[in-house]
Amino acid sequence: MTIALPVPRPGSPRVSVSLRDAGTGDVLVDQDAQLVHATASIGKIILLAEVAVRFADGRLSRDELLQRTPEDTVADSGLWQHLRSEALPAGDLAVLVGAVSDNLATNVLLRRVGLVSVTERGRTTGLQHTALLDRVRDVRRPSDPPALSVGTAAELSWLMSALHRGQVRSKAVSRQVLDWLALDTDTSMAAGALGMDPLAHTEPDRGLTLAHKTGTMTGVRADVGVASGPGGAVAYAVLATFDDGDRDPVLAAMFRVGEQVRERIAG
Repeated sequence: MTIALPVPRPGSPRVSVSLRDAGTGDVLVDQDAQLVHATASIGKIILLAEVAVRFADGRLSRDELLQRTPEDTVADSGLWQHLRSEALPAGDLAVLVGAVSDNLATNVLLRRVGLVSVTERGRTTGLQHTALLDRVRDVRRPSDPPALSVGTAAELSWLMSALHRGQVRSKAVSRQVLDWLALDTDTSMAAGALGMDPLAHTEPDRGLTLAHKTGTMTGVRADVGVASGPGGAVAYAVLATFDDGDRDPVLAAMFRVGEQVRERIAG
């Protein structure tokens, strides 16, 4: 994949937005949605899709114990690094990735299924500019891929609408991925405008439901999901690349996109 990532400039954040009717896939809002961004942890959605496919076809058991190794160790997001257990079932690792974007669980699952398979899963799903490029690293060297994952808002909103319609491999696979993403506890970006309990929203809250994934690193914020309510369902993707001094206005802009989503689904 040829990658041309936007370069943050002081005072010039790049924010890409794509909103779709999740039921039809029709575009509702498009703002620089074809721009390729570094997306931090967003590419973990494709890993979860590959894991869900393998659970469904029997190539991987939810109960298979997967051992963490020193090579998998990584800091930042996640809980497993703080737990005593050296091995956890594959199904539990997928839960950790969905709920807290667990980096250690990501690396162990990725080592089990292989980056090549995850790349192929993205390709067969129809993604051209959106991919998981690497395992999570504490330090990214010049010889490593330039980012953990990349993507466009257009493709990511399409992916979430495809999951909503049950079109990522099968209805069962799509539902499993959405169930994991419904556990996400990070509502610091667009999803915050829905006003849901960040720690418990697997059931409808004031008639609204949410399944989403966020990505965070210095100069990058990304929020991708599907939200449903009495007025319908909207698949959304908001990707931002910015100088870190612009973090507050970028988060405010992402929140405003979430307000648009809420207005459309509230009925």
